[in-house]
Amino acid sequence: MATTTKTRAGSNTDIDSSGQWTDAEISAMKAHAKELKNAQKAGDKAAEGEAELLSKIKDMPKADREIAERLHAIVKEAAPQLESRTWYGMPAYTRDGKVIAWFKPAAKFKMRYATLGFEDAALLDDGEMWANAFAVTKLTPAVEKQMAQLMKKAAG
Repeated sequence: MATTTKTRAGSNTDIDSSGQWTDAEISAMKAHAKELKNAQKAGDKAAEGEAELLSKIKDMPKADREIAERLHAIVKEAAPQLESRTWYGMPAYTRDGKVIAWFKPAAKFKMRYATLGFEDAALLDDGEMWANAFAVTKLTPAVEKQMAQLMKKAAG
């Protein structure tokens, strides 16, 4: 299989030291291409997006699955106006077709923590600087409360 060198747009500078896309990165890009094709064909996008998201969660290793399932329930309660779908093969939540938040399982890129992240369409602005991603290692009532507050604020 041919390898692809990662470069910054408009330059020949390698992004990482190996200069190669990892298998996980290639998989995420393929998943995103499939998502874009499916979005063009979809009739009932909301139902199909929800089903795809739940399928991805179901396939996660137990630790990631437990966090993702609880996050999904929190989003449905705290920000029911957001639609569910996948984004680069990960659970994501959208408003008006724009990704607001996403969940990256720890196992996806062999990381020590899962990530709850927010895109620029999320309404989290807080002065001159604010966090847009959070490491999640364990669910506690305090973490769940913070997730709910972030999702509610992000959704607007």
